[in-house]
Amino acid sequence: MNILFIMYDQLRFDYLSCAGHPHLDTPNFDRVAAMGVRFTNTYVQSPICGSSRMSFYTGRYPSSHGAQWNNFPLRVGEQTIGDHLRKIGMDCWLIGKTHMHADKEGMERLGLDADSVIGARQAECGFDVWIRDDGLWAQGPKGFYDEKRSPYNEYLKSKGYPADNPWHDHANAGVKPPNRMASGWMYENADRPANIHEEDSETAWLTTKAIEFMDQAKGPWCAHVSYIKPHWPYIVPAPYHNMYGTDLVPPPLRDEREREDAHPVFNGYMNNRVGYAFQREEVRQKVIPAYMGLIKQCDDHLGRVLDHLEDTGAMKDTMIVLTSDHGDYLGDHWMGEKSLFHDQSAKIPMIIYDPRRRANGTRGTTCDALVESLDLAATFVEAAGGEVPAHIIEGRSLQPWLDGESPDWRDFLISEFDYSGTPLAEELGLEPRDCRLFMVFDGRWKMMHAEGGFRPMLFDLQTDPEEFIDLAKADAHNAEITRLYGYLAQWGRRMSQRVTKSDADIVAMRNKAGMKGVLPFMYDGSEVPRPLTKFYRGKAPALPEKE
Repeated sequence: MNILFIMYDQLRFDYLSCAGHPHLDTPNFDRVAAMGVRFTNTYVQSPICGSSRMSFYTGRYPSSHGAQWNNFPLRVGEQTIGDHLRKIGMDCWLIGKTHMHADKEGMERLGLDADSVIGARQAECGFDVWIRDDGLWAQGPKGFYDEKRSPYNEYLKSKGYPADNPWHDHANAGVKPPNRMASGWMYENADRPANIHEEDSETAWLTTKAIEFMDQAKGPWCAHVSYIKPHWPYIVPAPYHNMYGTDLVPPPLRDEREREDAHPVFNGYMNNRVGYAFQREEVRQKVIPAYMGLIKQCDDHLGRVLDHLEDTGAMKDTMIVLTSDHGDYLGDHWMGEKSLFHDQSAKIPMIIYDPRRRANGTRGTTCDALVESLDLAATFVEAAGGEVPAHIIEGRSLQPWLDGESPDWRDFLISEFDYSGTPLAEELGLEPRDCRLFMVFDGRWKMMHAEGGFRPMLFDLQTDPEEFIDLAKADAHNAEITRLYGYLAQWGRRMSQRVTKSDADIVAMRNKAGMKGVLPFMYDGSEVPRPLTKFYRGKAPALPEKE
């Protein structure tokens, strides 16, 4: 069986028709959901791109793998799904975006050549690269900074788009009269069509690359198809730019009570530049229709992939996973982007289709178990026929749920956020080690703990599903806070760094010293089985004669 692991960047869990969106029709996402299982309570291990992706790829929490913010290198030696799958005979390929930042210092220290097979895999999250492009090829004050050269930009040049950086001039820009660039960086231009043919856009191009890969691939393989969209800049080519009118923009989910005695970290994010922007209704009226158009385009090109699998007969032996690295506030809770742990930010879509007969009983169902994004690494290893290395991968395989079983499952989940590299850290006067947040969620109660001496935040999603009322502002729910802190402490005591020896290895080591003849701490030998001392009970050897 092959694994098609598709990730969309910044796709909210509730912006799919199968998840109940009232206006956005996503028949191809729905098509996969009808063939498989949609997990309705899935959360990322960090609501920031790079850190979240490193948890997907390693199956480990950010505080375990250490890459807790964008451009924090994933240290040399961290094993990823590519490493685990290759051990059991499955290739692992990248097609698209990773946000990986290589540990160049670590590679130099160990003498790893980035151009070698091992070095290249270390620099690319353990993947072999079919094509990598992380998008966002900006024009800075000093011009176009092209450190790695964008394969997508090279494609656009080959199609006749004139510019050193056609992503900037075409994919990320519209046109406004008389003949002026309308950059996608400015929200006011989000309702304009991108100045590019739709078939040459990022989403279309990457889909073509994925199909090209599948046409030549020899199985078994895992292919990580990682789309750049619907992540900002919020600009999309025709006809998707005006498919959704402003009449379909929902009112923002926010409440004045959130701003009263707000937690200092929450207050900082509500009052930063992106927060202020999304508090302006004209921004939401421009951005949300474009965001919906980007998702609709993603769905249409997912249809190309699914049709190709059907037409080639590969659907019957390809597991399909659809997910996202985090959500998007879109003005809810007075914020934009993603940062904290409200569902709009930390909750993600997760749909898995398993083609095997064993999963027939769960097709078209939903599962509300508490799922963490790092569970996918364990799921892939088990699906590929391997044994999950539980001393390394901290997630749990979702295979039992796909098979219709009801396994003994986790009581709570954890997400982390490190904001030490942001302006807010300086505003709050915190040292980097104190700029850390932790979410504990048990399916009803959601608590955010902040290092640095701040009080927690607490929400009861049963009585307040919108997460408006921070119950930690008063003392009435201290018992729940204490209980959730107990979960956080339990998680904090986990065994996360003993990755070179499994429990089975350790059990097998026990008493091995005796077989090698190392027998300390005895009085007369009766303390151990007699065979271990047989060489110590014979006739004493004669001393050599003195010269």
